[in-house]
Amino acid sequence: MNNLCPLDGRYQLQTQLLRQVMGERAFVSARVYTEVAWFMQLAALKLFALSAADKKILTKLFPLSDADFALISRIETEGYKHIPATRHDVKAIEYFLRLKLEKTPLKNRVNWIHFALTSEDINSVAYAQVLADGVEKGALPVLENIRKVLAQLARKEAHSLLLARTHGQPAVPTTFGKEIRVFEARLARQISILKKQQISCKFGGAVGNFSAQYAAFPSINWPRAAKQLVQSLNKNRRIKLFLNPVTTQIDHRDTYAELFDNLRRIHVILLDASRDMWQYISAGLVHQKTVAGEVGSSTMPQKVNPIDFENAEGNLQLSNALLALLAEKLPVSRLQRDLSDSTVLRNMGVALGYGVVAYASFLKGFSKIAFDRKAAWNELEQHPEVLAEGIQTILRAEGFEQPYETLKKFTRGRKVTPELLQQFIDSLPVQATVKKRLKNLTLTNYTGLAARLAEGKYD
Repeated sequence: MNNLCPLDGRYQLQTQLLRQVMGERAFVSARVYTEVAWFMQLAALKLFALSAADKKILTKLFPLSDADFALISRIETEGYKHIPATRHDVKAIEYFLRLKLEKTPLKNRVNWIHFALTSEDINSVAYAQVLADGVEKGALPVLENIRKVLAQLARKEAHSLLLARTHGQPAVPTTFGKEIRVFEARLARQISILKKQQISCKFGGAVGNFSAQYAAFPSINWPRAAKQLVQSLNKNRRIKLFLNPVTTQIDHRDTYAELFDNLRRIHVILLDASRDMWQYISAGLVHQKTVAGEVGSSTMPQKVNPIDFENAEGNLQLSNALLALLAEKLPVSRLQRDLSDSTVLRNMGVALGYGVVAYASFLKGFSKIAFDRKAAWNELEQHPEVLAEGIQTILRAEGFEQPYETLKKFTRGRKVTPELLQQFIDSLPVQATVKKRLKNLTLTNYTGLAARLAEGKYD
């Protein structure tokens, strides 16, 4: 009850996986792992030797224990034994590793820990790992599931007639499945882009020039060594990391902005779909399954509210507000760096967290709905005037003079009935074969390729 953020309270079940891969523990673990990976990279450069037994000692450091996390925090905030409080989180990790190794055969090589690095080298690579894991493990699987659910519904309702509305007004017949397919196709494209996103890292020392490394060992190709380190972290990753070759003290994080903007586009699509579903439910075209024990209103017992789509909408907006801030803030730094990005970066998991909560609500909403084909047909049947587009187009193709204007005069501002429409067609000065074509045009067959498109057949 004392949680400040609902992601760790009310929504903790929906965000459990994301907290495991993007929470503070995950970030600290990624930092420690990066320090150890660099230590081993230095050994690969022949700066010192590591035996198989030595490597086993390093491997056994992971996963970090509760005591390890507590010790790192204590070194930073209070100090430990001969180590005074660092008041610096990365330096605390360096000292933590020294403590862990000083009673092992590696004790005479601990000076190579954090060799020639700035804290931002460690942070950059660690944040990239955390962000990649958050997208790949926390967001992508659910987004792909949403896409599948939409595809299934599109196929199921491929032939289910629906009155399309533009500007909120009756337009032409369509099918519910085709309108759902629109969202699926949009989402599929953005997911495809998301899978190809790459996240940059920097690992070039104080201001990105590899100065300390070359001062100590000028014959080593340090950019290549840094690149190898980053590439070693890509095993089994879909979202890849890469070394940014030219940076200041920090990575400029343009790739972060690209990824966040990609997620924002996905969220806009889901927001659009949520609002449409809300409209269909409000119009009685889509019904929601009732859940035993669920209350729709504290005073109106009959209500079954579209709360899942409303919750999705609100959380998508929260997520996008944070993603927009991250995308605008992180690529900007005064001169070679300032620290204003540090506190902002810690909220990446919050931004993705609200998205993940929204995805869960979106899926829950779709699991409870049923399209009312009869209600949709009853609505469509009240608007035979929506055939006006097809009629005037056929007349245009036949060379009829001013077909649009003729249909406009007949339909606009009046109640059109099937009988009036038939009388209108009979009054047209066209051949009998043309009149027959016009009369064969019906609300059930004037849907073009809607059903085919709903089934995912685009050619």
